[in-house]
Amino acid sequence: MKIWSSLAVLFALTLAGCGEGAKLLQEQEDGGVVVYAFKDGQGPMLSSFRTDALVLIKEKCGGPYSIVREGETNGRTRIVSPVPGTEEMVEERRWGIEFRCK
Repeated sequence: MKIWSSLAVLFALTLAGCGEGAKLLQEQEDGGVVVYAFKDGQGPMLSSFRTDALVLIKEKCGGPYSIVREGETNGRTRIVSPVPGTEEMVEERRWGIEFRCK
């Protein structure tokens, strides 16, 4: 029983540590803005969420697109409780990609 409870805690910690993936933040008929979280040590270009962001752009455009601009945008700060009775503040950095469908 103790092993299962340890695994459940580990699973919960893993989920709590995961930030939000890529998200279509603004949507127009011919483009929009996608944002995603990235880690300091990894940077925005190597984030696995960048791939997710590009997939969202391809789905939205259904074909070719161009990136108008991209750069760091407003992040967010959230509080997680990795262990009951403790709180940890986590700051997430975010990258935005503005795109236009061709």
